[in-house]
Amino acid sequence: MMGSEVSYVALGANLGDALGALRVARDELAQLGTLTGVSGLYVTVPVGGPPGQSDYVNAAVCLVTSLGPAELLAALHNIEARAGRTRRERWEARVLDLDLVLYGQRVLDTPGLTLPHPRAWDRAFVLVPLADLDMDLPHPVSGETVRAALERVGREGVTLAAPFW
Repeated sequence: MMGSEVSYVALGANLGDALGALRVARDELAQLGTLTGVSGLYVTVPVGGPPGQSDYVNAAVCLVTSLGPAELLAALHNIEARAGRTRRERWEARVLDLDLVLYGQRVLDTPGLTLPHPRAWDRAFVLVPLADLDMDLPHPVSGETVRAALERVGREGVTLAAPFW
């Protein structure tokens, strides 16, 4: 069995009861280890994907888990599937999206998993919730902190909906 690792998971939804889906996902994530941080809840404009999508609800959590990165990703996909997530089109609207953003300072590039998440440090809807958890969290490859990435990317399109949820 591996030791515990600090991981960061981004949560998002824009179909159905988005807040309800995020709450269920948060509670299910807590069963995978120990939640040591939960960001505020943010309303964000869709980035990419088909036109006409509703705004997203986004958040992030810090999870200390003994699951390995591939096991954790499989568990995230299972939580999404239980919420009714189907994967038809890239960046489509979804009832639940769980992205493994960081797993410690691990760097991986496999067909099923890339760590750190390849676009996380360029997306305000990921960075703003991460900033709630750790502004000084470094990118494992570039070393750029969440704070510096937010200064570069900005916070446009991301609005705090609730500090606690």
